[in-house]
Amino acid sequence: QVQLVESGGGLVQAGGSLRLSCAASGRTFTSYAMGWFRQAPGKEREFVAAVRGGGNIIAYADFVKGRFAISRDNAKNTVYLQMNSVKPEDTAVYYCAANLDSRTTSLKSSHYDYWGQGTQVTVSS
Repeated sequence: QVQLVESGGGLVQAGGSLRLSCAASGRTFTSYAMGWFRQAPGKEREFVAAVRGGGNIIAYADFVKGRFAISRDNAKNTVYLQMNSVKPEDTAVYYCAANLDSRTTSLKSSHYDYWGQGTQVTVSS
């Protein structure tokens, strides 16, 4: 079992920055890859970013490249999503997820085994 708890969401103005955190517990942190997904009202959950267990391989959705950065601190069992130059269309509930295959950076939500409860990010124009 893996428990994931997100934090750091909130209200931010367009062009601003926000950092989301996801604290993990329950298994050796490096044994699983981590991903961030988001879901806006009325839309399907979509991939944002992912990082392998070792932190050396990262993937991003095209719409966040150059603006968001995923990182993980394996000593703190925490993965981060640094969000810069945010836009109103980034408004969504953001979820972190754990994939028990540490070597993947899968874009598919169905490939992830554990999910956090989500944290709301609202970007005002």
